[in-house]
Amino acid sequence: MTDTKSRIAAYAARVEEYMNMQLAAIKSRRGDLATDDVFAAMHHSLSAGGKRIRPALIYAFCEACGGTPELADAAACAMEMSHTASLIFDDLPSFDDDDLRRNQPSCHKAFGEATAILAGYGLICAPFEIIAGDKHLTAEQKAALVRLLAANEGVNGMVGGQLMDKHFEERESVTLEELQTMCLGKTGALIQASCEMGCICGGGTEEQIRAAGQYGRSVGLAFQIIDDILDVTSTEEQLGKPIGSDAEENKFTFVNLLGIEQAKQKAAEVSAHAHDQLGCFDDPSFLHALADMLLVRVQ
Repeated sequence: MTDTKSRIAAYAARVEEYMNMQLAAIKSRRGDLATDDVFAAMHHSLSAGGKRIRPALIYAFCEACGGTPELADAAACAMEMSHTASLIFDDLPSFDDDDLRRNQPSCHKAFGEATAILAGYGLICAPFEIIAGDKHLTAEQKAALVRLLAANEGVNGMVGGQLMDKHFEERESVTLEELQTMCLGKTGALIQASCEMGCICGGGTEEQIRAAGQYGRSVGLAFQIIDDILDVTSTEEQLGKPIGSDAEENKFTFVNLLGIEQAKQKAAEVSAHAHDQLGCFDDPSFLHALADMLLVRVQ
């Protein structure tokens, strides 16, 4: 487990250095536009830390397919920027209305709602510029990455999942299948895309890309189930964000549909499915350990 955490930390340090470089480069090209507040808000949210699980998955799958880390830098940076944008929007008063993110003021609390929204837009647009300008990837790889990221961010992915989550607030009940569909969009889409993007960066086969996607779907679902459990079993200091907010807002979660113990069992089942997808990779040991580490958070 220590080796797994060390490797994630190394991936996190790499992508953070690359993100800072790319953000500085974008800022240097701004011309006469007075955008200091937006850049400050973007940097505030990007530098808040976090687990950096999605970039880690991109790097890990790239290497599992025989690629080197520099092939995955642009995709890892693009994904973390996209994910950070989604967190900015999640925290807004019209959505979850959270004042804290990773133990610091959420973007709209620190910079105001309008600037936070614009920072989110900035972090959604920048990834496509970064991927297109990368010097290590082929044109075919860039096109595949852009298409995959856009599709999983959009209405058939993260945006669609967010919309389902919002609609659920107006309902008296949802089924387990509906909740899973929502989570596979809202949380799982970018996790699945990260796994597939890593394979594309590393020159993986179609079989490996498909297997990585199935692994990502399962890990993404397990990740959300575990977050639901932690929302009722952890402290604000441990999570770095408000706890119990799902219950306060009467949100449907795996815990209130299944109970804590059955939710833990469900997480274990989907994690097992993730493990089953890794047979086509030469050295998937880190990917096995990562799936286990996510589950251990609630053991």
